[in-house]
Amino acid sequence: MKMLEESLNKRVALLLKDNRVLEGVLSGYDEYMNMVLEDVEESNESLTRKLGTVVIRGSNVVRIVPK
Repeated sequence: MKMLEESLNKRVALLLKDNRVLEGVLSGYDEYMNMVLEDVEESNESLTRKLGTVVIRGSNVVRIVPK
C-alpha cells in the first residue's frame, strides 16, 4: 500500500489479467486496491484508445508500475 500512497496524483501503468495495459493518473484507492485513474489510455497488442476516468477492481490488476 505504501507504493500506492506514494503514487497518488502521479502516472501509473496497470497490467490487467486480460493483458490490457491502462496508463493514467492515480487519483484514489481503497483497502481492497480498487483504484480510480484519470486521463487513462488503454493499450493492447494492436490499438491504443483514450478512456478518461475509470475505476479498476484490485482483483483484476496483475502489476502496477509507477511512471
